[in-house]
Amino acid sequence: MSTPALHLPPVTEVLSSSREGAATGFVLAQLDASGRQGPILWVQDRLSMQEGGLPCFQGVTGQMGQEFPLLHVAAKDAAQALWAMEEGLQCAALSAVIGEIWGTPKALDFTATKRLALRAGRSGVPLWLIRADGTPGLSVAPDRWRVTSAPSAAHPLDPEAPGPALWQAELFRSRRSPPGRWVASHDRAAHRLDLAAALCDRPVGEGQGGPAPSRAVGGN
Repeated sequence: MSTPALHLPPVTEVLSSSREGAATGFVLAQLDASGRQGPILWVQDRLSMQEGGLPCFQGVTGQMGQEFPLLHVAAKDAAQALWAMEEGLQCAALSAVIGEIWGTPKALDFTATKRLALRAGRSGVPLWLIRADGTPGLSVAPDRWRVTSAPSAAHPLDPEAPGPALWQAELFRSRRSPPGRWVASHDRAAHRLDLAAALCDRPVGEGQGGPAPSRAVGGN
């Protein structure tokens, strides 16, 4: 199974369940991939804050140990959140913009995603658009993911304890790579997202066996 291109598109859309933080972890594991330095603008509409909570304001640590400060915008609704994202994407001093829109509001239409993509393309600032409890509609985002939590990996020291987080990541639409499904994990040492082909049911003896192919996204 092929894996997505390594370079980041201007806009990446990530859909997730309303009851988990899988999309947030999936996005944070990729922040180093842009190679940019500067603060992260994190925009949330009211429902995202109410249902999912606020981000930790101590910042996010990158691959070289540097910390990306967080600038938070609490928007009244989806329309205001989209406006804040557009304004932020015009600031080339930012390393990234993360936007959270809850559900499928009317304000988040094809035109809105096109405006975001144009501004991200001009400034070079990548945008991750997290949509909890949302349904996919028309969008110009080159990559569109659906992410859910998976059982954690084994703990290296305690088999009874949860290990590193894993996610089921489905690239259901892309202009750059074939769609596919992977098990995603965050390599903390290399500060990158690792994608491994998801296991599938098949008759015993089919195929060559052995470990599933994997791919690293971001980091060195």
